[in-house]
Amino acid sequence: MKGSFGAAYISEYLLQAQWAELIELKKVVTEVYTRKGAPLAVLDIGIGDARVAKHLSGIEEIWSMVAHWDGIDNAAACVDLSNMVIDTLNLQDKVSVQQYDAVNLDRWEKQYDLVMTTWFTAGNFYPAGFPFDTYELEGRKLDLEHNDTFHKIFSAAWNLLRPQGEIVLGSCYIDSDTNRRRQEAAYRNMGMTIITGAEDSFTATREGFWSQRFTEEKIKRYCSFTPPERISFTPLDTYEFAMQVRLMK
Repeated sequence: MKGSFGAAYISEYLLQAQWAELIELKKVVTEVYTRKGAPLAVLDIGIGDARVAKHLSGIEEIWSMVAHWDGIDNAAACVDLSNMVIDTLNLQDKVSVQQYDAVNLDRWEKQYDLVMTTWFTAGNFYPAGFPFDTYELEGRKLDLEHNDTFHKIFSAAWNLLRPQGEIVLGSCYIDSDTNRRRQEAAYRNMGMTIITGAEDSFTATREGFWSQRFTEEKIKRYCSFTPPERISFTPLDTYEFAMQVRLMK
């Protein structure tokens, strides 16, 4: 939904998570660059409207730490938005975008120092075949002890990392009933119909949108390809709305 990038659809919780995420991402870029001692190759999964590249490119000290920024998105509208930003800001020397489904990352042949996905995108990867049309009517609840789509994408991303590289899940919803209600309110503000309830650890809409909430334990289980001691969590606020997750190789 192209309009979901508009300010009218963004709650204060989401807006503050955006900026908190950017602050933490600047720290990550600096740390990975310092370890490597050279500019970074970056992969941005679900680049959206190129918001992160846009903001970081405006900070010379940070942008000089980036050698190249590849962006992928499975939505043509997002690729078009990103290319408009790239053209407007003349970022073609470092940033390239293409339409590509992240579930096929196991076929991607480049390697990176930093792979990121931002603004809750990590929670948008739902199990294949999820029945958006009938879930509410079926009365059964989805077992999300495992999520094969999430695992497929990020285990492939892990294999794309160079030594001492990182995957960063820029922001993830923290699982709580309060956050469930916040998610539902955000979707309703976009005019969507909620098809999930209090028993679900995700919020989905009849229109095909999905947002999962996470605990630290669930992240560790989903990211079994990463040693648990190499996974870190950073709160993005003081009211347990969102967290950043770093997977360090």
